[in-house]
Amino acid sequence: MPVIAMNQEMGSQGKYVAEKLAEELGLDIVRHEIIDHVAEKMRVRKSTLQRFLQGKAGLLERWGTDEASLALFKVEEILALAAQGNVIIRGWGATHVLRPIPHIPCVRVGAPFATRVKWLMARLDTDDEEMASEEIRHSDMAHRANMQHQFGVAWGEPMQYDITLNTERLSVATCVEMIKELLKRPEFKETPESRAKLANLTLEYHVRAALRASPKTADVKISISADSGKVTLEGIAASTEERHAIAEVVGHVPGVKSVDNKLKTMKYTKMFPASKT
Repeated sequence: MPVIAMNQEMGSQGKYVAEKLAEELGLDIVRHEIIDHVAEKMRVRKSTLQRFLQGKAGLLERWGTDEASLALFKVEEILALAAQGNVIIRGWGATHVLRPIPHIPCVRVGAPFATRVKWLMARLDTDDEEMASEEIRHSDMAHRANMQHQFGVAWGEPMQYDITLNTERLSVATCVEMIKELLKRPEFKETPESRAKLANLTLEYHVRAALRASPKTADVKISISADSGKVTLEGIAASTEERHAIAEVVGHVPGVKSVDNKLKTMKYTKMFPASKT
């Protein structure tokens, strides 16, 4: 069940690398589809999120976008897709989110700026070099900002990737072959341990997302861990009612078999004005 996380720069032909790889390995490709589920969970328009992620949102749209929820629901969606397998996930910070899973290669497809500008001009059938340059600069800036704000990592940091492919020097076909060879290496062999790690992380984020989506628990900040369906909760609840609400929400998440509720309750909530009493 191959899973590949891919990050590509505008104009690098990463789209074609993904399409050719998916065709040869029988994989699905996911990119823009992620936004549908995220927008639904956040109860905002898809177009609003698209403008925000592209760095084109207006001031009111930026103020009205909950970046914490956006990051959380994105991670949940990426992990759920990876858990299903047989997929190439392009963009969305998937290379960062899936980095902890040993059997998932994280790939970056890029090219020098000037090469990308020429490719975009050819694709758009235009000789307006300044327009193409500005479009690529804006795209790069939006990607850097999203990765930094939502995950606290640098978009182009080399250590975020297992392999970086430069399409100025490598053809699409060569890039595809190199990724296929990477998948055959023992370092990326799927094992019971790596599958369990992915399953546990996926369930953890299903729980986090469920808590965020419930009005009663949207603001809670607790430690959550999952192991083979058992979810352990640690931290402090503002009240006995909140503690029970958290356990109730978690217990109804599909895949949760048991809940070890180690949450402590504040004894003197009036000492904490921000707490819900």
